Parts: sequence; C-alpha cells; structure tokens
Amino acid sequence: MAFETGFISAAIFLAAALAAILFGKWSGLGAVLGYLVIGAAIGPWGLELIGGHEGEEVTHFAEFGVVLMLFLIGLELRPKMLWKMRKPLLGLGGLQVLISVFAIGGVAMLFGLPWGQALVVGMVLAPSSTAIVLQSLNERGLRRTDAGRDAFSVLLFQDVAVIPLIALIPIVAAFGSGAEADLVESVTKAAEQSGNVSWMVKFPPAVRGLITMGAVVGVIGVSWLVMRPLFRAVAGSKQREAFTAAALLLVIGVALVMSRVGLSAALGAFVAGVVLASSEYRHELEADLEPFKGLLLGLFFIGVGMGIDFGHIRENLVAVLAVTGALMVVKGIILYGLARANGGGNSSALLVAASLAAGGEFAFVLVKVAEKSEALSGETAPTLIAAVALSMAATPLMILGFGKLYQGSEAKKNISDTPERESDVEDVEAPVIICGFGRFGHAVGRLVRGQGFDCSVLDRDGEQVDLLRDLGIPIHYGDAARPDLLAAAGAEHAKALLICLKDRDACLKIAATARDLYPNLEIFLRAHGRADAYEMLEAGEEKIYRDTLDSSLRMGADVLEHLGMQKSAAEKATALYRKGDEEALREMRHHRHDKKRHISAGRESIKALDDLMRRESPCVDE
Repeated sequence: MAFETGFISAAIFLAAALAAILFGKWSGLGAVLGYLVIGAAIGPWGLELIGGHEGEEVTHFAEFGVVLMLFLIGLELRPKMLWKMRKPLLGLGGLQVLISVFAIGGVAMLFGLPWGQALVVGMVLAPSSTAIVLQSLNERGLRRTDAGRDAFSVLLFQDVAVIPLIALIPIVAAFGSGAEADLVESVTKAAEQSGNVSWMVKFPPAVRGLITMGAVVGVIGVSWLVMRPLFRAVAGSKQREAFTAAALLLVIGVALVMSRVGLSAALGAFVAGVVLASSEYRHELEADLEPFKGLLLGLFFIGVGMGIDFGHIRENLVAVLAVTGALMVVKGIILYGLARANGGGNSSALLVAASLAAGGEFAFVLVKVAEKSEALSGETAPTLIAAVALSMAATPLMILGFGKLYQGSEAKKNISDTPERESDVEDVEAPVIICGFGRFGHAVGRLVRGQGFDCSVLDRDGEQVDLLRDLGIPIHYGDAARPDLLAAAGAEHAKALLICLKDRDACLKIAATARDLYPNLEIFLRAHGRADAYEMLEAGEEKIYRDTLDSSLRMGADVLEHLGMQKSAAEKATALYRKGDEEALREMRHHRHDKKRHISAGRESIKALDDLMRRESPCVDE
C-alpha cells in the first residue's frame, strides 16, 4: 500500500512539473514561476493533492538540484576566471551581506523589535535565492552578461556567509536577551542541534577550523588527483551509465563531506566543479548531470510553492506585505548602490537589484536556528517565512521586467558604439541566417540558395555590403553579435545560423549570444585554423569547419586521380583522412595548453592516421 502511495505522489509531482513547464512557456513568465504557481496549486492550501509533510520531504530531497546546479556552474569557471571575479565576489558580495544585515535590522527596530531580534531578522533576510535567481537568469539568457556575473558573485558569497550567520545567531540571541553568561552554553547547544556537525563540538575552535579547511583541501585534492583518472578509466569502459554514476558519486560525496564539517554542500560542489573545469571530461559531466539538475530544481521550486502558508498570510496580510515590501525595497536600494559603485551601468545595476532583492531558501534554515536559540518570537518567524516565500515568487517577474529593460539598454549602447552607419537588418523569414559574406560565407550562401533555401545575410563590412548589393546579391548591414539585430534577422524561427567570419572572437561572441537567446537554433562555425577550432571546441561548439581543410582535401583527391587512382578510391581516401583528422583535432585540444603533451599527442595522432591510411586506403596498383 505504501508502495502504491509513493507511486501516486511521484505521478502527481511529475505531472505538476510538466504542467509548470507548459504554463511557464504559455504565459511567457518562465518555468520557475510556473513551478511556484503549480506547487501552490497542488499543496495544502490549494487542491491538497500533496500534504505539507510530504512536500517538505520532497523539497529536502530536491535541494540536491541546487547542489548539482552549483557543480555545473563551477565546471564553466576555470580557476583563472574565478580569480578575475575576486573583486565583485569579495567587494560586492561581502558588502551586500554586511550592509543588508544592519540595514534590515535597523528597519526591523523601527517596526518595534528589540535590537537582538532585529539583527537576527537582518541575518535571515540578507541572503537571496541562488536557485531561483540563476535559473531565471538562465531562462532569459542573462547569466553570462555583466549583470548576471555580478549577481552570481553576490550569490556565491552569500552561500559562504550562511555558515558564519548560523554560528552568529545564538550569540546575538544570548547578548540580546542579556544572558551573556550563558553565551558558551548557547553556542554549544546550537552546534549540537546542527546535527551533522555535532561530532565536532568536542574539539577546540582552532581544531574545528583546521578540520573544515582540511575538508576543503581534501575535496580539491580528490577532484584533481582521484576523479580525473577515475573518469578516464570509466570513459574507457564505453558504458555511459557508468560515467553518470561516477559523476553523481562525486557530487553526492562532496555534499556529504561538506555538510559533515558544517559547510554548504552547494559550495563544496561548486569548488569541485571549478577544479574539474579544465578536465577533458567537462562536457560529458555537463551532459550527464543536466537532466538530473533540471528535474530536481523543478521539484525544489514546486516544494517552495507548496510551502507558502496562505493561512498565515490571510490572517496577517498587512504585516506580511509590509515585511515583503520593506525587504525588497531595502535590499534593492543597497544592491543598486553597490552595483553602481562597482562600475555597472544604470540598467545593469537595476537588474542586479531586481534579481537579488528577495529573500532566499537559506532563510528557512536560519529561521529554524533562530527559533531553537529563542532568538525570534512565535509570531515573527512565520511572518518572515511567508514574506521570504512571497518575495521569492516575485523574483522571476522582477527578472523578466528588468531583464527586458537591460537588454534594450545594451542594444542601444551597441547602436551608439557604431554611429557611422545605421543597421538595415530585417526579418525575411528565412530558415538560414549567414553572418559574414566574404569568400567563405559567399560560397556557402550561394550553395544553400541554389538549392531553394532562403538566407538572411548580415555583414558588418559596409564596403562589402555595398559591393554585393551592386552585384544584385541581397544582404543587410549589421553586427550579429548584437541581440537586437540577431532577433531582427529572424533568429526566433530560423533553423540554422552560419557564422562565417574570420575573426575568432567575433564568431564566439555571436555563438554565445545565439546559444543563450535561441537554444534551438543550430549553429555552424567557420574556423580560420586549428587553433581557432580548439577555442571553439572549448566553448562547447561542435559544428566547426576549417576553411582550408576542404580545399586541401579536394586538391589531394585530384592529385591522387592524376597519379592513377580511381575516383571512388580517391574519395574514400579523402573521407578516411577527414574522419581521422577530425578525431585527432578533438583529442589534441585537451592537451593544447601543455606543450610537451601536445607534441607527444600530435606525434601519436600523426602516426595513427598514417598507419590507418596505409592499412585501409587502396593503393595505385590496385
């Protein structure tokens, strides 16, 4: 019977997840808000399909989705890139937490709370929702923007800051109540109540600090020294499920170790991801874990929606709305000011503020710690929880509105950067968009058009555009790296984007913009040479065409025919070489930063390809 009940609950949650995605797509509000709405609809205050206890259990399980998300984000950030983020990470993130705690605490005192409780309220409300903010920014194609990077820096610091906040709450409670003599007892009691770290209480503070640092160093060491060879061995088995199991084992193991020493499991997973960011198996890890992350995050958001206590909101409507409004206004002002001071423009700072003004999922943890420490009164705690839940539900809408403002502002900025000529791009409803119509793009475009497929052609070289128009070739002037011009060219409904520019950085910029905004658009990239192809592969692109390879192979095939080889045999040899060369390209790019290993791998690939050609290609005499 319990078995059947579990299946019913699973069916309800999966149906709810599907309904949330469809609702988010239909409404244009995004999947996150859809999850929250559907969660509230099936929860104890809606249709009562799932009870509060079941929903809480599923939410705890689904929190692993947040851990997976941070691991996958870490895979995108090499240590060098993370070092470049140190200023916004420590400056913007650190100041946000510090100022928010005291500013929100000050407002809480104006509401009549004692200073101790007010400061605890500031600690509870200072962190924002990592899961909702990053997922919403991803949906809007905003996470890789300047505003998205600033928001991520603040969120990452907040995840780190939650640990000292948990430790500080019982201390503030003891001082706030005037029970300074019981301070040690309060801290010890809080540590014992934290469950996973209770075993560390018997050690002196210095030893506990060493244990924590040792755990972080251990995660880095295991990720670098153990997991890379393990992934190599597992990949050699050719069993996809074994690789998936190894990836999940890594993330779960890191989460367990971090939680045992009192650190954030998500933070530990992020560190492991950064360590493996330069691994040759980065893309396989991303592909294997992405489905788990998406489903678990969806369940997490549904659980948050189910957890909104509409009964308490109804009975304390004015108080809940007042706290929600005060929270978002105070944090929003602080974040806007810090983002502007950090060098962000007006629209960028507004997007950062809108993204992070709400409370976050860590508030639920901090409230429980505060209740156990008697740092909050009975009525204050549920009001805070309700306000945090409402503000989290409002976050996707805030990002939707201010995201459009930011994208519009960036588009205008790009237009002002090129005042010499106004773009004339228009949507001709073509299935193919071509960026760059020089010697490479020209040949591709004529071939595609010659087979009856319309093309929307963009080129940023004004003279080239004028010349081609004089020749009767339809072409538009514009830079496809600008999101507004890519949209104007019809990227929303196009099937293929051909990026045929010689400039590698420009190609990668257009590809990144298109992939963020139009994930269903197939991207084909021109690479000027092998080095450019390496960079494009590192960026996650796969359909890469080196502009000298085909002409070289065609000449080689003609030479073979001239020397007496049959045409079919020459074509077979050419195809065999192409396949071997493409495989070697993808293998050698893993070693391109290690000159010694790169040369060694190059020699091995040359020998292997030569042996293959001699073994399988027919000779002239045949």
